[in-house]
Amino acid sequence: MAKVDVVERVTEIIAEVGAPLGIELVDLEYKREGRDMVVRVFLEKREGGINLDDCADVSRQLSDILDVEDFMPERYTLEVSSPGICRPLKKVADYERFLGHLIKVKTFEMLADEAGNKRKTFTGKLTGIADGVIGIDLTEGQHARVPLDKVAKANLEFEF
Repeated sequence: MAKVDVVERVTEIIAEVGAPLGIELVDLEYKREGRDMVVRVFLEKREGGINLDDCADVSRQLSDILDVEDFMPERYTLEVSSPGICRPLKKVADYERFLGHLIKVKTFEMLADEAGNKRKTFTGKLTGIADGVIGIDLTEGQHARVPLDKVAKANLEFEF
C-alpha cells in the first residue's frame, strides 16, 4: 500500500474510532525514523479536552484494527498523543476556531506584511480568515495577510 493510501486509511479509522468518543484528528505523520516507520497521531477533544485515557483508548482500538487489516507495508511504531499547547493549525476550521489567539505562521516563500517588510515568519493575533487568506495583527504592530496556499506550517503560540 502506498504512503498516501496508508495515511488515508489510518485517517478513516481514526474518524470511525474517535467520533463516538467526541475525538477528532488534528494531525497525522507517517514517516521513516531510523529503520522503521512511525505512525504519529495527534488528537483533540473539544468537550473537556483530550486526556491520557482518551489517547490510550484510541491507541488500543487503532492498534487492534491495524493488526487485523494488516495493510502497513513495513514495521512501524504507533504513537498517539495530544497536539500540545502549540497545536498545529491545519484546516480552515482550525483558523476559525482560534480567532484572537496568538499564532506563528511560516511560509514557503518571502511575503510582505502591509508595511512592506518581507519575511517568512509571521507571529501575532489571528484576526480572521476569508477567501483562503488569514489575517494576522503582528506582534511588531503591522498587519499581514497570508494566503493559505503559501503556509508551510502554522501553530498556536503559548501566551504568557
